[in-house]
Amino acid sequence: MFQSTGRFETEHGVKYLTQLCKHFAHKIEVTHGDGHGECHFPFGHAVMDADATALTIAVDAPDADQLARTKAVIDDHLARFAFREPERTIQWSA
Repeated sequence: MFQSTGRFETEHGVKYLTQLCKHFAHKIEVTHGDGHGECHFPFGHAVMDADATALTIAVDAPDADQLARTKAVIDDHLARFAFREPERTIQWSA
């Protein structure tokens, strides 16, 4: 299992978590509420937590390619939803 954790510094973390979960729920299994969400992609799994300072995302996948795909999907969608943020990238760590 390959894993990575990302952090997106923002005071709007709960808003973005909700937007991501509602958007992804149209195609995949998603649970969310109270600043926490989980997204079950066919190629990986994401657990998101938000507070007043950031959105934190932990992802895991069976291999490196699927992990990269999971991160890319989240990166792409968050960049679209957070278009007003000065820095729109997630800082990922292994």
